[in-house]
Amino acid sequence: MDLNPGEVVIFEGRPSWRSILGFYILGLLAVAAAFAIGYLAKDAGIGAAAGGAVLVIVLIWGYLKRFSTRYAITNRRLHIRRGILSRSVEETRIDRVQDVKVTQGFLERILGIGTVDFDTSAESGAGFRFSGIANPDHVSRQVDRVVHEADAPAPSLDPPLDPPPAPRG
Repeated sequence: MDLNPGEVVIFEGRPSWRSILGFYILGLLAVAAAFAIGYLAKDAGIGAAAGGAVLVIVLIWGYLKRFSTRYAITNRRLHIRRGILSRSVEETRIDRVQDVKVTQGFLERILGIGTVDFDTSAESGAGFRFSGIANPDHVSRQVDRVVHEADAPAPSLDPPLDPPPAPRG
Protein backbone atom coordinates (compact mmCIF):
# COMPACT_ATOMS: atom_id res chain seq x y z
CA MET A 1 0.00 0.00 0.00
CA ASP A 2 1.39 3.36 -0.98
CA LEU A 3 1.12 5.97 1.75
CA ASN A 4 0.26 9.59 1.13
CA PRO A 5 2.31 12.37 2.75
CA GLY A 6 1.53 12.53 6.46
CA GLU A 7 -0.19 9.14 6.45
CA VAL A 8 0.82 6.67 9.17
CA VAL A 9 0.05 2.93 9.34
CA ILE A 10 -1.88 2.06 12.51
CA PHE A 11 -2.53 -1.63 11.77
CA GLU A 12 -1.45 -3.98 9.01
CA GLY A 13 -2.15 -7.69 8.88
CA ARG A 14 -3.70 -10.73 7.29
CA PRO A 15 -6.37 -13.15 8.40
CA SER A 16 -5.02 -15.34 11.18
CA TRP A 17 -4.03 -18.93 10.38
CA ARG A 18 -6.62 -19.86 13.02
CA SER A 19 -9.34 -18.39 10.82
CA ILE A 20 -8.83 -21.19 8.26
CA LEU A 21 -8.47 -23.96 10.82
CA GLY A 22 -11.81 -25.41 9.69
CA PHE A 23 -10.49 -25.54 6.13
CA TYR A 24 -7.43 -27.48 7.30
CA ILE A 25 -9.57 -29.92 9.30
CA LEU A 26 -11.70 -30.60 6.22
CA GLY A 27 -8.49 -30.97 4.24
CA LEU A 28 -7.23 -33.61 6.66
CA LEU A 29 -10.53 -35.47 6.25
CA ALA A 30 -10.02 -35.34 2.47
CA VAL A 31 -6.48 -36.70 2.91
CA ALA A 32 -7.83 -39.57 5.04
CA ALA A 33 -10.55 -40.26 2.47
CA ALA A 34 -8.03 -40.33 -0.40
CA PHE A 35 -5.80 -42.71 1.55
CA ALA A 36 -8.77 -44.94 2.45
CA ILE A 37 -9.94 -45.12 -1.17
CA GLY A 38 -6.46 -46.11 -2.29
CA TYR A 39 -6.15 -48.66 0.53
CA LEU A 40 -9.54 -50.18 -0.28
CA ALA A 41 -8.42 -50.49 -3.89
CA LYS A 42 -5.85 -53.00 -2.54
CA ASP A 43 -2.89 -50.73 -3.07
CA ALA A 44 -1.59 -48.82 -0.05
CA GLY A 45 1.00 -47.09 -2.28
CA ILE A 46 -1.72 -45.47 -4.38
CA GLY A 47 -3.56 -44.50 -1.19
CA ALA A 48 -0.44 -42.91 0.28
CA ALA A 49 0.30 -41.07 -2.99
CA ALA A 50 -3.30 -39.82 -3.28
CA GLY A 51 -3.33 -38.77 0.37
CA GLY A 52 0.01 -36.99 -0.03
CA ALA A 53 -1.16 -35.18 -3.16
CA VAL A 54 -4.35 -34.01 -1.43
CA LEU A 55 -2.30 -32.89 1.60
CA VAL A 56 0.02 -30.79 -0.57
CA ILE A 57 -2.97 -29.22 -2.36
CA VAL A 58 -4.69 -28.41 0.96
CA LEU A 59 -1.54 -26.85 2.42
CA ILE A 60 -0.85 -24.71 -0.66
CA TRP A 61 -4.49 -23.67 -1.00
CA GLY A 62 -4.69 -22.69 2.68
CA TYR A 63 -1.47 -20.71 2.43
CA LEU A 64 -2.67 -18.84 -0.65
CA LYS A 65 -6.10 -18.27 0.87
CA ARG A 66 -4.56 -16.56 3.87
CA PHE A 67 -1.72 -14.65 2.20
CA SER A 68 -3.81 -13.34 -0.67
CA THR A 69 -5.66 -11.01 1.72
CA ARG A 70 -4.09 -7.98 3.40
CA TYR A 71 -5.75 -5.48 5.72
CA ALA A 72 -4.41 -2.05 6.62
CA ILE A 73 -5.56 0.89 8.72
CA THR A 74 -3.86 4.25 8.49
CA ASN A 75 -4.68 7.54 10.13
CA ARG A 76 -6.59 8.43 6.92
CA ARG A 77 -8.10 5.26 5.43
CA LEU A 78 -9.05 1.60 5.66
CA HIS A 79 -7.60 -0.67 2.98
CA ILE A 80 -8.33 -4.28 1.93
CA ARG A 81 -6.35 -5.99 -0.82
CA ARG A 82 -7.32 -9.46 -2.05
CA GLY A 83 -5.93 -11.70 -4.75
CA ILE A 84 -2.74 -12.98 -6.28
CA LEU A 85 -3.30 -13.41 -10.01
CA SER A 86 -6.22 -11.03 -10.11
CA ARG A 87 -6.48 -8.23 -7.61
CA SER A 88 -9.31 -6.53 -5.76
CA VAL A 89 -8.68 -3.42 -3.66
CA GLU A 90 -11.20 -1.73 -1.39
CA GLU A 91 -10.54 1.55 0.37
CA THR A 92 -12.53 4.03 2.35
CA ARG A 93 -11.57 7.18 4.17
CA ILE A 94 -11.41 6.92 7.95
CA ASP A 95 -13.76 9.91 8.30
CA ARG A 96 -16.50 7.86 6.60
CA VAL A 97 -16.52 5.23 9.36
CA GLN A 98 -19.74 5.58 11.35
CA ASP A 99 -19.83 2.34 13.37
CA VAL A 100 -17.40 -0.47 14.16
CA LYS A 101 -18.79 -3.89 15.11
CA VAL A 102 -16.78 -6.89 16.35
CA THR A 103 -18.32 -10.33 15.83
CA GLN A 104 -16.97 -13.51 17.41
CA GLY A 105 -18.69 -16.88 17.61
CA PHE A 106 -17.97 -19.29 20.45
CA LEU A 107 -15.13 -21.09 18.66
CA GLU A 108 -13.73 -17.80 17.38
CA ARG A 109 -13.57 -16.45 20.96
CA ILE A 110 -11.66 -19.54 22.03
CA LEU A 111 -9.25 -19.12 19.10
CA GLY A 112 -8.90 -15.35 19.66
CA ILE A 113 -10.10 -14.35 16.19
CA GLY A 114 -13.10 -12.49 14.84
CA THR A 115 -14.55 -10.18 12.25
CA VAL A 116 -14.56 -6.39 12.40
CA ASP A 117 -17.35 -4.76 10.37
CA PHE A 118 -17.08 -1.10 9.47
CA ASP A 119 -20.27 0.77 8.63
CA THR A 120 -19.35 3.62 6.34
CA SER A 121 -21.33 6.48 4.87
CA ALA A 122 -20.50 5.17 1.38
CA GLU A 123 -21.58 1.58 2.07
CA SER A 124 -23.32 -0.02 -0.89
CA GLY A 125 -24.58 -3.31 0.53
CA ALA A 126 -21.68 -5.72 1.00
CA GLY A 127 -20.01 -3.81 3.82
CA PHE A 128 -16.41 -3.23 4.64
CA ARG A 129 -14.99 -5.99 6.84
CA PHE A 130 -11.79 -7.48 8.15
CA SER A 131 -12.54 -11.22 8.50
CA GLY A 132 -10.64 -13.76 10.56
CA ILE A 133 -8.24 -11.35 12.23
CA ALA A 134 -6.46 -12.03 15.50
CA ASN A 135 -7.40 -9.78 18.41
CA PRO A 136 -10.34 -7.99 16.75
CA ASP A 137 -11.04 -5.88 19.86
CA HIS A 138 -7.60 -4.30 19.53
CA VAL A 139 -8.27 -3.44 15.87
CA SER A 140 -11.64 -1.95 16.82
CA ARG A 141 -10.05 0.22 19.50
CA GLN A 142 -7.35 1.39 17.07
CA VAL A 143 -9.97 2.46 14.52
CA ASP A 144 -12.01 4.17 17.24
CA ARG A 145 -8.92 6.08 18.38
CA VAL A 146 -8.06 7.17 14.82
CA VAL A 147 -11.65 8.22 14.08
CA HIS A 148 -11.78 10.32 17.25
CA GLU A 149 -8.42 11.91 16.42
CA ALA A 150 -9.71 12.73 12.93
CA ASP A 151 -12.84 14.32 14.47
CA ALA A 152 -10.84 16.44 16.94
CA PRO A 153 -10.40 20.05 15.89
CA ALA A 154 -6.94 20.85 14.61
CA PRO A 155 -4.91 23.10 16.86
CA SER A 156 -4.93 26.71 15.74
CA LEU A 157 -1.68 28.10 14.41
CA ASP A 158 -2.85 31.68 14.96
CA PRO A 159 -1.54 33.49 18.04
CA PRO A 160 -4.12 33.81 20.81
CA LEU A 161 -6.20 36.97 20.74
CA ASP A 162 -5.80 39.51 23.50
CA PRO A 163 -8.60 39.18 26.02
CA PRO A 164 -11.19 41.95 25.96
CA PRO A 165 -10.56 44.75 28.42
CA ALA A 166 -12.11 44.29 31.86
CA PRO A 167 -15.08 46.54 32.62
CA ARG A 168 -14.33 49.50 34.86
CA GLY A 169 -16.19 50.23 37.84
